[in-house]
Formats: sequence, structure tokens, C-alpha cells
Amino acid sequence: MLDLKKLVSKLFSYAEIEKIEVYNEFSFQHELGIFLRKELDSYIIQFERNVSYFSIGSKTIKKEIDISIFNNDKTEKYAIELKHPLNGQYPEQMYSFVKDIKFMEELKENGFAKNAVVILVSDRPFYADQRNNGIYKYFRDEYRVYGDIFKPTGAMKGKEFIPIKGDYNFTWQSLNREKKYFIVEI
Repeated sequence: MLDLKKLVSKLFSYAEIEKIEVYNEFSFQHELGIFLRKELDSYIIQFERNVSYFSIGSKTIKKEIDISIFNNDKTEKYAIELKHPLNGQYPEQMYSFVKDIKFMEELKENGFAKNAVVILVSDRPFYADQRNNGIYKYFRDEYRVYGDIFKPTGAMKGKEFIPIKGDYNFTWQSLNREKKYFIVEI
């Protein structure tokens, strides 16, 4: 079984050594995909693959997988969701992180061997600030995602929620002096 955490961490080390700039989510997805193709030559690596390709009959919270990793007959499948937010919107982006975790849980329930959510941020308010209640507590105080997580803003604030079945601990890791990341494996 692939160790997705180890592979992503290896990419970050490689990117620092080779001075590869990851400047937005698109570059992040492609650099990771290129790296995975070199590391995992016996697997197929695809971008933005629709879940229907894997014959998933149940409805999922999202429709497309950022990076899919699978063998020729699709008996061994992995998925990676990435986020690299650059425009603030901290509580809504945090809610998007939760949505990705839920999506990875759904894929796991539908036969994927292991999945990962990788969050890469440049802005301090994602991981530290004075407010540590509501959605902020998961990412700034407790460093774990679990239970029913409610929408933090907008008309559905406090009404709409995403139910997380597992309990996922994580640690913010430093990446150069400007960025931090965490990886959750599901």
C-alpha cells in the first residue's frame, strides 16, 4: 500500500532542493502529479478524474478527484485532494478543507485503498490567530477534524454542516519560511 504522506513530504523536500516554486493550486497539482509519475512508474496518475470513471454508484460531495493514482485494472486506487488558498476567506477555505476530507472518506467507502488531503497555506490566519472558536478551533487550536462541522458564513451559517465520520489529527509543518502544510490520510 502506498504511503501518501511520505510521498507528498518527499515532493516538498525535492521542491525545496530543486527550487521548484509552487505558486498556486494549479502548479501544486501539476508538480505533485509530475513527481508521482516519476516515483510510481507502475501506476497511472491522472488529474481531475470524475468519480464515475471508478464506477462509484453513490453520490459524493464532490465529483472530480484532484489526483487519482491507480493500477491498470483499477483494483488498487488512491486519491489526493489539494488546497493552496491564496485569497484569504479563511473560514470558507477551512470549510473547503473539511469538504475535501469528507470526499476522501466517501472514496474510501467506495473501494479506494488510501486517500489524502494536502493543505498548503501562506497566510498565518489559517493556523494561528486570536479566534479559536467555531471552525477555527479545528485548524488553530485542536489540530484535528471530527464530528459535524458547520458552515461558518453566509445564509446557511450554523445550519448546513459536513458530517465527518473519522477523527483526523494533523500537524502543521513548515515549508521554507513562508508556507505551512498538513496532510491527512484517510
